[in-house]
Amino acid sequence: MRIHVVNPNSNVGMTEQIGKVARQFASPGTVIDLTRCATAPASIEGHADEALCVPPLLDEIHAAELRGADGHVIACFDDPGIGAAREVAAKPVIGICEASVHVALLLSCRFSVVTTLARSVPIIERLVEGYGAGHRCRGVRAVDMPVLALDEDVDATATRLATEIMAARRIEGAEAIILGCAGMSSLCKRLSVETGVPVIDGLSAAVRFAEALAGIGYSTSKLGGYASPLIKTGGFNFTRDCAGRKTVEA
Repeated sequence: MRIHVVNPNSNVGMTEQIGKVARQFASPGTVIDLTRCATAPASIEGHADEALCVPPLLDEIHAAELRGADGHVIACFDDPGIGAAREVAAKPVIGICEASVHVALLLSCRFSVVTTLARSVPIIERLVEGYGAGHRCRGVRAVDMPVLALDEDVDATATRLATEIMAARRIEGAEAIILGCAGMSSLCKRLSVETGVPVIDGLSAAVRFAEALAGIGYSTSKLGGYASPLIKTGGFNFTRDCAGRKTVEA
């Protein structure tokens, strides 16, 4: 089985970290096809960054389909371009926010999210509400650290995350915590042990969900909202202009 994991930003170090976590949790025999969006911003922190990353993200999804991917994981907690990606792909496309929310609903009655910057809070609140879990999410907290600063001092990052996790447990009554950034994935187990709170990483969950859906043989429905892009005359046409395109960044 081949699962395509795409980092929607262009940062090489973060891409490598995402690949390490994805391969750690992938089942034996699963090949992780890791890509990044080389022409996207270095990090996705807000609506503008998200909009800029979507065109190269769709290129990567399409190229991975041509390489024979059995499923796709979008490794950014904003789940950027996920609807568009599902139009482009026949195989299942999993966003790490949606995956982590489903896990939280299975493991707890109420949960909170800890993310990077305050500007991401309303974006995540909207996503959680859209995934039907707003009534179970008790809060979205930010540690006020840029995405690319998370790995500068791992111990300091873990301390700040643990502080917010314990506050969410004490103040909001959270029974589980979702880590709201792919760059936090490697700290998941450590934070669970240190805080005594179940901590959920969407990247590992998304990889396993993609494996499960692909293993059963499910594909994305093309009957309505995720139908393939329409063929249009004039201007850029995804179906025409991306046909046969090779990988952008392996």
